[in-house]
Amino acid sequence: MARSRGSGSHGRAHRFGGDWTTAKLEIVGDYLRAYTKALQRQPFRTAYIDAFAGTGYRTLADDGSTTGLLFPDLSAAGPQALLDGSASIALKTEPRFDKYIFVERSAERCRELEHLKLEFPDRADDINIRPGDANEIIRSLCEKDWSSRRAVLFLDPYGMQVEWQTVEAIAKTQGIDLWILFPLGIGVNRLLTRSGEIPDPWRKRLDLFLGTGDWFDAFYRVEHVDTLFGQQELRVVKASTATIGRYFNERLASIFAGVAPEPKVLVNSTGCPLYLLCFAVGNEKGAPIALRIANHLLKVVD
Repeated sequence: MARSRGSGSHGRAHRFGGDWTTAKLEIVGDYLRAYTKALQRQPFRTAYIDAFAGTGYRTLADDGSTTGLLFPDLSAAGPQALLDGSASIALKTEPRFDKYIFVERSAERCRELEHLKLEFPDRADDINIRPGDANEIIRSLCEKDWSSRRAVLFLDPYGMQVEWQTVEAIAKTQGIDLWILFPLGIGVNRLLTRSGEIPDPWRKRLDLFLGTGDWFDAFYRVEHVDTLFGQQELRVVKASTATIGRYFNERLASIFAGVAPEPKVLVNSTGCPLYLLCFAVGNEKGAPIALRIANHLLKVVD
């Protein structure tokens, strides 16, 4: 399915990423509207932060080339299709945010993001486009004084680029509500070999992503089997996608004030789990209402 962005967007065509992509955007968009409405009479400056902002609209993710990537199978079209719609949805949200921060590593996509200032002239002065590494920029934003600030942060990377230290920094602000796309079937699960023999680069990536090496004991078990030559050890993968998802959500719950207990499982056209859309809230006082809204949306949107 394709459509054009209109005269103000230089006619760039883009394609939707599938039913699960639309569902994700509906959940985040509905939350943004509820969020700004709930805070419109509160004494806080509000911001929407998109850590992998793409072009601002959903476009073709890539040309199919994955040459040179450390984990080529983690660079899929789906996440890009999702994130490219989130910025424009945030800019259309009413009541509006006070500030919009779009982070994007690609210089070409940053130039596309600049067009948003022409498409939304009433918000142009409040659109802040930041080129660079999402982990570094988000951590820098988290170091600010958040006592009078509140924000919704959308973390939907192409794969496993987000480091756990970044997630911890977000939680420590106690002022950010986080929507994060977790690469379930096409990310973590693919790095867990059946034998348990995991290459060092993959192990280091998982350590950075999950913030600990304890994931190994959570995802593997050692079984002893009897053979003609006596008892031998056989290391077996015990992690299902459900186990992986539950582990990550529990990790979030260990550092945030509140976490949605049932994240949204995103599946492809054949029903295979691809991603998990998780929600975490940083502020203890605001957690009850934020979780009530998020839990409702995660259940009703298919």
